[in-house]
Amino acid sequence: MPPVVRAVASLLLGVAFLMLGNGALSTLIGLRLAATESGATAVGMITAAYYAGLTLGSLYAHRIITRVGHIRSFAAFASIVSVAALSHALFADPPLWAVLRLTQGFCMAGLYMCIESWLNGTATNESRGQLLSAYMVTLYGASGVGQQLLRLDDETGVQLFMIVSILLTLALVPVALTRTTPPQLPNVSSFGIRRLYQSSPLGVAGVFISGSITGSIYGLAPVFGAASGFGVSGTALFMSVLILGGMALQWPLGRLSDRFDRRSVIIGLSAALSLTSLGMIAAAGMEQPLVLMLVAPLFGGLSFTIYPVCLAHTNDYVRREDMVSASGGLILANSVGAIIGPPAASALMTVIGPAGLFSFIAGGALCATLYGLWRTRVRPPLPAEAQAAFRPLPQTTPTVSPLDPMSALKSPMAR
Repeated sequence: MPPVVRAVASLLLGVAFLMLGNGALSTLIGLRLAATESGATAVGMITAAYYAGLTLGSLYAHRIITRVGHIRSFAAFASIVSVAALSHALFADPPLWAVLRLTQGFCMAGLYMCIESWLNGTATNESRGQLLSAYMVTLYGASGVGQQLLRLDDETGVQLFMIVSILLTLALVPVALTRTTPPQLPNVSSFGIRRLYQSSPLGVAGVFISGSITGSIYGLAPVFGAASGFGVSGTALFMSVLILGGMALQWPLGRLSDRFDRRSVIIGLSAALSLTSLGMIAAAGMEQPLVLMLVAPLFGGLSFTIYPVCLAHTNDYVRREDMVSASGGLILANSVGAIIGPPAASALMTVIGPAGLFSFIAGGALCATLYGLWRTRVRPPLPAEAQAAFRPLPQTTPTVSPLDPMSALKSPMAR
């Protein structure tokens, strides 16, 4: 383990506990509601509530952290997230669950802010890339592995909520015992959407569509799995391969975008995702879970790669000193997409069945493809050597933006 990563190992352990618990909880909610009369609709609204809370937390949780400090804020946020998780077992009521997920989203944003500002405070210009990679692997890896906790569910339906609550509480321990000095929150002021759109129309449209797609996957893919007869174990495996596929393909596809016009790569990714979504619908019609499991990693990889490539594309058109605020604005645009997408996808699932999820994603990806093709006609491409190097960033809060190594480079050149 590199020394710089070892220095923040306790923070990353806390992240792992958080993502193990929160990742399992999101899928568990979908499975619990899948068999009800309003299953997809309820899950869509509850998922939207979570992302609404995450957006609000990204905008306002810093006030709490600034007032009481990182460790106290982390303890408070983690405790509330844990209590809310356990409350799902006590009150099986979708409207209340929406309120609980709204609260959890706000607190998760606060937790991300605490951790990401700690990582920023530890990072140097030379170590940002290593820290960012370790953080990304922890986020995606723990979320993917956390899906397997669903296999521990019991007949009472309470045990798994208890396990999730335990994991979320355990996230407190390594952070509370850390000897790393709490840093100041970075000053991350986000670009306005209009200014961002003027700089990179395709970047903004792409991250918005990406948010609607990934938000729908996290919330509604478990509903699809349950309706397809996967069972708990099969749905857990399905979600794991989706998420881990998303982690595995980001780097190679992102590096590809360094060598070609990024707009062409975004168009290609979007078109491939649209076709792969149709392939998922066809595989679902075969009633062969193995076929779906084989296509799922590619589907997940394409779905989760659109955001970082669109982020890199936007960075090609903003000044380096503005990259942090631009990235913050894109994260918020992505969150808005994640609020809108799940209810829309759930409405389509209600009308045409479980495969409506992939129909929604195919339609969204097709819109990105067509818009990208139009953009190539109205703006000339940048030379490959003028493009900023690809660096994936997680879709958490704007506080993560300064971890991008490109943001540390001081150059007045406008791209």
